[in-house]
Amino acid sequence: MLLIRAVGRSPSEVPRIDAACGGNLKQFLVVIASLWVAAVIGSWCNFLTVLYIGFVCAHTLPVLYEKNEDKVDGFLSNILDQFQHHYRKIDTGFLSKIPKGRFKGKKHE
Repeated sequence: MLLIRAVGRSPSEVPRIDAACGGNLKQFLVVIASLWVAAVIGSWCNFLTVLYIGFVCAHTLPVLYEKNEDKVDGFLSNILDQFQHHYRKIDTGFLSKIPKGRFKGKKHE
């Protein structure tokens, strides 16, 4: 209904809709990346194949993790540190310069 009211207005008059990410850009980008990965995997394989691979991974990965817990934790902490470093670099260089609008609350008619 909000879109119906927005038709015919100039872009500056259209209210900002944060339904997609709720103002959380990081979460929004994670969802977009996850959907993209799911689409790529879905284009490679049949649904039953993806379901079978998921079933096999759900039963084998916990055992492998328990067996090699120290190596996996060290590797994942290294990867996480690298991602955080790159995110901080992007945040200070680019994301912090994007203007953020103020939330004025819901308008009641």
